[in-house]
This record gives sequence, C-alpha cells and structure tokens, in this order.
Amino acid sequence: MKSRILVVDDEESIREFLEIMLRKEGYEVTLAEDGAKAIDLLKKKTFDLVISDMQMPQVTGMELLKHVKDNFPDLLFMMITAFGTTETAVEAMKLGAYDYITKPFKIDEVRIVIGNALRSKNLEVENRVLKKELVKENSFQNIIGNSESMHRIFDLVRRVSQAPTNVLITGESGTGKEVVAKAIHYNGPLKDRPFVTINCGAIPENLMESEMFGHKKGSFTGAVVDKSGLFEVADGGTLFLDEVGELPLSIQVKLLRAIQERIIRRVGATDDIKVDVRIIAATNRDLEKMVNEGGFRQDLYYRLNVILIKTPSLRERRDDIALLANHFLKKYNDRLTKSIGSISQEAMEILKKYDYPGNVRELENIIERTVALEAGSTILPESLPPFVNTPSGRKMASSQEIEIGPEGIDLDKIVGQIEKELLIKAIHVANGTKKRAAKLLNISFRSMRYRVEKYGLGTMNEEEDED
Repeated sequence: MKSRILVVDDEESIREFLEIMLRKEGYEVTLAEDGAKAIDLLKKKTFDLVISDMQMPQVTGMELLKHVKDNFPDLLFMMITAFGTTETAVEAMKLGAYDYITKPFKIDEVRIVIGNALRSKNLEVENRVLKKELVKENSFQNIIGNSESMHRIFDLVRRVSQAPTNVLITGESGTGKEVVAKAIHYNGPLKDRPFVTINCGAIPENLMESEMFGHKKGSFTGAVVDKSGLFEVADGGTLFLDEVGELPLSIQVKLLRAIQERIIRRVGATDDIKVDVRIIAATNRDLEKMVNEGGFRQDLYYRLNVILIKTPSLRERRDDIALLANHFLKKYNDRLTKSIGSISQEAMEILKKYDYPGNVRELENIIERTVALEAGSTILPESLPPFVNTPSGRKMASSQEIEIGPEGIDLDKIVGQIEKELLIKAIHVANGTKKRAAKLLNISFRSMRYRVEKYGLGTMNEEEDED
C-alpha cells in the first residue's frame, strides 16, 4: 500500500511543490491550507505522516502537533521551518515531532528525511505486530490438552507467571518444557522483556562460561572483542536454562553466585555487572538423584527448584492425542499449503495406541511427515510411518502378555527385536542424530555404534554424527 501523507501549509506554492515531489515518489498525498482544515481531514481519513508548516493562521503548526499527539499518538509528524529557526524546530521535536525540514527545500534532503520517517514507522508497526503474535503464540492457551494433568499445568502457569519466582520444569524429552517456560514468561509482567534460552547440553564446557557471562577482549584465544553474555542479554527478563542437568560443576558454582547475588563477571574482567533475571530451568534428568550422587550442587538445586512443574508424558495423557494430532494437522496444512481434511478413525486409533518415546515432539514429527507425503484428502492407516503402523510399534508388551507354550520361546530373538525397535524409535526421536539417540537410551556412544552396526541400521562414527 502507498503511504498516505497530509501536507499542511497556507502557501499554495509550497503545497503544490510538495504534492508533485511526493507523488513522484509514489506516495498518496492530501493537501490542507491551514491547521483547522487538517484537523477536519484527520477525523475523516487515516494518514501515515503529517508535514506541516510552523506559521499558519487560526491553528498554528505547534497547535496542530499537540492535537495530533493527543489524539493520534502513533501518527508521524514533521515540521516545516524557515531557515535559521533551529530553536523552534527543537521545541517541536520535544513535543513529539519526528523531524523537521527547512525552507528553502533541498529535494534530496526532503526525500531522504521522509523516506527514513516512513521506514521507521513501518518497522515500528511490524515489531508491534510480531510482538503480539509472539505473545499469542506462547500464551498458555497454546499448550494443547484437555486432560486432568494438563489442566493442572494451565493452573500452575497462570499462577506462576505473575510472580518473578524461579521455576524448575521436569519431564521427559519432547513433553513441551520450553513451551511451558515461554507460556510462563509471556503471560506475566515480563512479557515485553527478553526471553533468552541457553541449551546447557549443546555448548562445550570451555565455552559455557563465556556464553553465560560474556568475556573481555583478549581474555582467551579467539576473544577478539568484548562480548556480552546471555545473562546481560536477558537483563530485566527471563533466562531459560534448558537441559540444566548437563551443566558441569565448575559452571554450577558461578551460576549459583549469579542467581544469589544478582551479579556476574565477564571472563577476564575485574568488575562485576548487576543483572536482574528470572530463572526458569528445565531438565529430563533426576536432579535430586544427581544431588545425592554428587553430580549436581544441592544449593543450586534448591535455588532453581522454588516452584516445580512436572510435564506429563504423552503416554500419561492419551486422551489428548486426538486433540494434538488435529492441531498439528492444521498447523502443517497451513505451513505446507496442503488441504488434508481429516485423520481417519482407523488411523487415529493407531496413533492413540502408539507409545511415543519422544512424546509430543514425536507426534508432531509424525504428523508433519504424514502431511508432507499424503496425496489424498484423508490420513489413512497406510499413510502413517511403518514404525507406528505395526503391532510392534505400539505400546510395548509386558512379560505377562508374552505366552510361553510347550515349545518355549526364543528369548534372544524377542529381546533383540525389542532392542532394535527401541533403537529405531530413539534415532527417529533424535531426528537421526545418533549421539542424541544414545543419550535418550542412556547408553554410551560406543555402545550405540555397536548396536547400530549389529542390526544393520547403517555405520556411524563421531565425524558422521556432528550436530
């Protein structure tokens, strides 16, 4: 759309000059011969910018500026001043004018000033829209679920979001811990402040301190400039410590000091920096057990665990599977410009019976893959991935469900089949990253490599599996 500009000046020659110039630049231009006519036009039409002369009969430029700022605070205003009247121009800017242009006009200068003003306006509008969308996207209403356990989560998010208390979110991988953390932030008084995430399991130990607290130029090899840490970036807002259980003990000590004393010190610096940050931490590990085993500091655990939120696994809220599946169907229909109308009853029953080791994240991946590949208007059982659409891909049988007849069973074969299925599921949940899959199965990378080769799932080494 063309930007709409209202030009207000009692000199006809000035109005005509600006009209010709601005129309050539592609703007929609409306003219007013005085401030009173401009006020009347502002009641009837929306504008992006007002350019007004300072000295006019009846209603002066200053009076028009005050009227605009009182009634249309987001409307850009630019004052026309005579050469040498800088003091008056500065006074206008103090009252809210974006800028001023001087007579006699320099065409290039006028063009640049107006262009900059409108670009600034557009960016401001875009930022406002994006911020509203961000708040909406991360509001607790977007934590999908109607089960009793999810209603408890909604209630906790609603209450916790209003106080700047530290929160610890626990639960299996893929249960939506980060979604809950964002919902807490964006539904509270800090929603317009930064939300900054640190993935404690993805940053090497030797870089973690610099990432968290920043560093001074020359403090170590590669530190070529001063750098702010993520604590500083999050100042006044929320710092989300994802996978906090992966933090090495050496960093835990410094994190504890930052939380307790609300001060940090950059690597290589001698002065402290005050920070005001709310901490939300998340982990899929048993921190209490880690404390007992000496892998996590008890004092830090208590600092983080002021309020505990446990996100349930998808297996614990199977009633939500249909709701989530349809939500993801709509999401990926929109994203992939598809028009798949529904999930058939048979396919939905299969989805409900699957065990979801990767929880909600895995269900989303399954629906995304299915929508991307589906050529019809309905998701059928055969549309689903093979590991979901087979009895072995559904909830794992207990030993009581395995019949042992007179001829006996092949224990190694059954155990091997279960092991292979779990490997495939873990690799799928980890999006093909076998290091992450090994972590999900709580086995070493060496053990993972052996099993992958044993079951013919491909070869692997450290170099092939970089994140």
